[in-house]
Amino acid sequence: MSSRHRARESVLKALYALEQGEQSTDELIDSIIKKEKRLDDGDYIFALNLFREVVKRLKEIDEYITGLATNWKLDRLAIVDKNVLRIAICEVRYMPDIPMKVAINEAIELAKKFSTNQSAAFVNGILDKVMQKQTAEEK
Repeated sequence: MSSRHRARESVLKALYALEQGEQSTDELIDSIIKKEKRLDDGDYIFALNLFREVVKRLKEIDEYITGLATNWKLDRLAIVDKNVLRIAICEVRYMPDIPMKVAINEAIELAKKFSTNQSAAFVNGILDKVMQKQTAEEK
């Protein structure tokens, strides 16, 4: 498992905790991301930037998901699936140094590990739409 994958796992855990509403973003950085012992300095910075970028653009990302998840309201999505999608969409749309296929593959792996195989298929389907839309926008 790559250290970037572990960084994404820590971001997923922090976003899940954020959804529970018991801690601020700074507290979550301290209690989850900073405590991830398997991250080197570069991957810690990656996790920190990814978490902050998702939180900063949460409303925009959620609207984007809603537009792609036909027949699914955001509040009906499993929390893990929603946060996996948030991470991947943030990487694809706002972090151009991350290859799109890497972001998508990582998201599918996170869904498999932290949710269900059905979730992985759902995440894959949504992210396929993201890839098609992003590719069309770049042309």
